[in-house]
Amino acid sequence: MLVAGLLFACMGVLVKYGAPHFSIGELVFYRSLFGLFIVYAMLRRAGVRLPTRHWRNHLWRGLSGTVAMMLFFYCISVLPLATAITLNYTSSLFISALTVLVLKEKFHLPLSSALAVGFGGVILLLHPTLEHNQLLPGLLGLLSGLLASVALLNVRHLGVLGEPGMRVVFYFNLIAALGSGAWMLTGTLHAIALNDLPLLAGIGASATFAQLALTRAYRTGQTLVVGSLAYSTIVFSALFGLLFWNELLSSSAWFGIALIIASGMLSLRLAPTNAEARK
Repeated sequence: MLVAGLLFACMGVLVKYGAPHFSIGELVFYRSLFGLFIVYAMLRRAGVRLPTRHWRNHLWRGLSGTVAMMLFFYCISVLPLATAITLNYTSSLFISALTVLVLKEKFHLPLSSALAVGFGGVILLLHPTLEHNQLLPGLLGLLSGLLASVALLNVRHLGVLGEPGMRVVFYFNLIAALGSGAWMLTGTLHAIALNDLPLLAGIGASATFAQLALTRAYRTGQTLVVGSLAYSTIVFSALFGLLFWNELLSSSAWFGIALIIASGMLSLRLAPTNAEARK
């Protein structure tokens, strides 16, 4: 999980470096395209077949994940790196809330309190963006977290249906590449210089291997430990933001991040579950 956290933070750094030279649609396309090649090679080597009976589930996972990634990449380009990534990681709060709604349970006091603390942290984190007239990017970052939670719930359902993890990642990259490719064709296409290739390939490779490391961590480790270490991405991102762009977050922003992390871990533990959800 620590490897995944580091690789996700590296992806954020590369996206931020690439944003002045490429559109968001182009960055999502190249990230997905390179990831598609990597996962396809791994599928061939592992002997996993591509045909699936659950294409509707893959489609919903792919569409929600693609839009979430586009919003996420946009926020990385205009907000401090740690802020953008923390807003995307509010997905754990939304997952807990959506799980209650899907299972038609009631919001009990401990879970409601944990969610309230988490969204209070969001307000503290967004406060500095208000001072810099960046409310819209902040809200779009929050929306990316909501859509990411929808995508993750679809991933859980695909797991219940018995879909292999690599096949899920393959179809996500395929749908993301097709969707972002169609979108980027509506705008200006930027020429790729030879020295751009390492950056674009690095975005795809870091994101893909981070997903694979995350999957293995959840398969072999204790869920609460792995879930806690998932937030290491925020720490790595804060360090990279300080190192490369001298991004200093306010004390209120750090307090907001701490509240989001704590409430995210607690709400996932308190959220209702059933036999299918456990699988």
